[in-house]
Amino acid sequence: MSRRTFAKLAGVATGIAAGAGIPAAAQAAPHDDDAARRAGATDAALERYFAVDHGLYLETYPKSGSNPYSYEWPFSQAMIAAIDLAGMRGGAKHAKTARARLAALEHYWNPTPAQGPPHYASYVVPPLGHGGDAFYDDNEWDALGKLQWYYQTGDKASVKRAKEIFQLVVYGWDDDPTHPHPGGVFWTQAPWSQDRNTVSNGPGAEVGLHLYEITRDKHYLTWAKRMIDWTDSGLLSPDNGLYWDNIKLSGSIDKTQWSYNQGVMLGAKALLHRATREPGALAEAKAIADAALAFYGAKLDDGRTRYFTQPARFNAIFFANLLLLGSLAPNPRYLAAMNAYEEEARRRYLDTKTGLFRFPDNEFPNSTTLLEQSAMVRIQAMQAWDPRDWRKLT
Repeated sequence: MSRRTFAKLAGVATGIAAGAGIPAAAQAAPHDDDAARRAGATDAALERYFAVDHGLYLETYPKSGSNPYSYEWPFSQAMIAAIDLAGMRGGAKHAKTARARLAALEHYWNPTPAQGPPHYASYVVPPLGHGGDAFYDDNEWDALGKLQWYYQTGDKASVKRAKEIFQLVVYGWDDDPTHPHPGGVFWTQAPWSQDRNTVSNGPGAEVGLHLYEITRDKHYLTWAKRMIDWTDSGLLSPDNGLYWDNIKLSGSIDKTQWSYNQGVMLGAKALLHRATREPGALAEAKAIADAALAFYGAKLDDGRTRYFTQPARFNAIFFANLLLLGSLAPNPRYLAAMNAYEEEARRRYLDTKTGLFRFPDNEFPNSTTLLEQSAMVRIQAMQAWDPRDWRKLT
């Protein structure tokens, strides 16, 4: 995708007034104490209803399925939620929870896999569980969480693990030139999928760019740019400036436009600018943000915005990256969009008796999922962050 095409796409949201479609009350940041209190209460409900043994959590509440613990992807979001809590103004009291979840993540670590470098498995490894396939995007979330923890605390062990995970990401690059649109990081090592996704390349690029900033090793920058360029050339829609989901080995494209795909790519472009001062990258990040705000902020017939066609877990990732962009290119619409979403989600889907969020269109309609509860912890915690610290968000 050329710079000229991106410049054209930047006009997708031209003419939208700042804060358009956002309730006036949501355009100002909520009082830090109120936001922090809500985030703490939502996480307390997570602990009350989901926590089991060994620092691990259920997948859903009430429990569904036979597994005693959640898969790794939901756990990763609970871990990052605790890190976000610790990053709030006055959030130091949550650091203990963050450290506990970071430690419990190691129950998923497979140091001697049959395929590729060491990685976090999709399920708890023996002796607590049966382990599972490696998902490249899940490992990227883990690396990003650890890098945020490093920014907040200076923990060098977190950087070391992020480097190990990046080795896995590079291993997952498709190096077969006969494939349609060759290149790209696969989504998983599982044999039932050979998709190459925006969400396995965008966060991989983000990990690489953070590591480049920390180490100045150009290996990370080279690979990050490769992942960005591959995704731009194959998965960016020329129609609305948003990213499609994946390319299959058949050459067909899944053109679903999930909110987290937009988040990781605008975040990658923002980080590329931060790492290299490349002006075009920042302009591209802002263009993606404008297009996404226009698309997901549109009203549906039932009065909700299109954000509510997206899982909360995807929106949390989108908003984190939007605030990261806001640390480089301040725009009041970024925080206002997150505030408006949180307010409406709380009004519609919070059970005030339990403190649990239950979104009716999740895959477990009679349960609250760890993913969705963690997402709301993340969003509410980020409302209580000092904007000067948004640069630490991953």
